[in-house]
Amino acid sequence: MGKYTTCETAWCPGCGDHNILDALKTALEIIGKEPHEVLVVGGIGQAAKTPQYINTNGFCGLHGRAIPPAVAAKIANKGLTVIIDSGDGDSYGEGGNHFIHNIRRNVDITHFVHDNQIYGLTKGQASPTTDEGHVTAVQPAGSVNMPMNPLLLAISLGAGFVARAFSGDKEHLVKVMVDAIKYKGYALVDILQPCVSFNKINTFQWYNKRIYKLNETYDPGNKLSAMEKAMEWGDKIPIGILYKEEKPTYHDKIHFLRDGDALVDRKVEVEKVKGFMEDFV
Repeated sequence: MGKYTTCETAWCPGCGDHNILDALKTALEIIGKEPHEVLVVGGIGQAAKTPQYINTNGFCGLHGRAIPPAVAAKIANKGLTVIIDSGDGDSYGEGGNHFIHNIRRNVDITHFVHDNQIYGLTKGQASPTTDEGHVTAVQPAGSVNMPMNPLLLAISLGAGFVARAFSGDKEHLVKVMVDAIKYKGYALVDILQPCVSFNKINTFQWYNKRIYKLNETYDPGNKLSAMEKAMEWGDKIPIGILYKEEKPTYHDKIHFLRDGDALVDRKVEVEKVKGFMEDFV
């Protein structure tokens, strides 16, 4: 999309990441954000390369460490639109602890997880969301671990915006992305994204046979219903906004962040800084 287009990607032809990147660019265009108003953050992995492929501010962190710099940037500059684009391994495995505790803080950032149920960058071992029994080169007898349910976990911990989308339905994905970015607080969108190289089970065809969209009769404000929908997996998989609740953000709870200028706009009192530094000498 126009002003957000940068360089050619290194993703495999047919990878679900392509549609997610295009959908993100479209969503930002719809919202009317300029590139300098947006920060896209990733950790390590194929999905985490997204900051390199979109013309915004970008930050590539360590493996599992996409959330800390994203949170720090938002706390320092509350006017910045902060988006995390990273994978299921980076977000839920190595980054699981940060995932849990940012839900508690409710910092106003948007977290798009490219969930291909496999570690695509490191050649196909099972990830936290890999189904039990899934055979990989590293798990030749099949994964023995119970898969993580990130949506159920997020809802139970108190996340205010929890959604699922599918990279094979770009129009629906764009709509969910727009709603997530506009939401005031931490917004999680788990995006089902086939890995054409290392996951030969959860393919586009596999998802197309199972996914269905939550319709207008569904109430995303009902937490118990949302948890039930989050547990639907197998023959039927719901996509859409599972849960949405307006709640105070991290900035709302801290008066000098809420009422004052953004931290990046405040003048530094050099003498005070010198005093702090001298305490450590």
